[in-house]
Amino acid sequence: MQKRPPIQVAPSILSGDFGRFAEEAKRVEQAGADALHVDVMDGHFVPNLTFGPKVVAALNRATSLFLDVHLMMYNPYDYIERFVEAGADRLTIHFEATEDVEDTLKYIRRCNIEAGLAFCPETSESLIVKYLDKCDLLLLMTVHPGFGGQAFMPEVLEKVRFVRGLCDKMQIGKGGKVAKNGELPCFDIQVDGGINAETAAQCIDAGANVLVSGNYLFGAPDMAAAIAKLKKSGA
Repeated sequence: MQKRPPIQVAPSILSGDFGRFAEEAKRVEQAGADALHVDVMDGHFVPNLTFGPKVVAALNRATSLFLDVHLMMYNPYDYIERFVEAGADRLTIHFEATEDVEDTLKYIRRCNIEAGLAFCPETSESLIVKYLDKCDLLLLMTVHPGFGGQAFMPEVLEKVRFVRGLCDKMQIGKGGKVAKNGELPCFDIQVDGGINAETAAQCIDAGANVLVSGNYLFGAPDMAAAIAKLKKSGA
């Protein structure tokens, strides 16, 4: 079994104050987050519309945090260069939103940033297997994508366990690299949706190590304390 890394927390700016994005990004950074999660929604793959490359560029100017950009949109291939130029450090696409999953992941990596692959709660875990060595992170949605504030779906925990067990069995580490000799850094499994101290503990126990949280963190009286609590959830 691979050694588990420290838990990472990525607050979702979708739950922030839209009129004060630069200040909110700074608040996240000062609170000790590991990354800033940016949900891009196209109004087609999901019913909501949110941010484009210009907002990502503005956030990039406001913070030095790693920008974890989650593309909930059809045809993500067509927008990769624009989000890379805007400053994204990782682009995560949805398996369900493109017929060119492998080509899109390869192109993202050719742009010298990380490539993530997301799966909706209803998508079978059997479809995940072939992509583990082709991405840098796997995102398992713990709510239906498209809206903040939804209730956590505990049935996804079995998928998290399945993926973590598969990574251990296949010795696939961070960046999708397959171990030959020695121990690899742990493969990144991200969860997103309904994450609070209680559900974070469940996700970490199942094998997740990257936590996206929105309302729980932005609604907390002390974001730094809430982030610290999430990081300690698996202890």
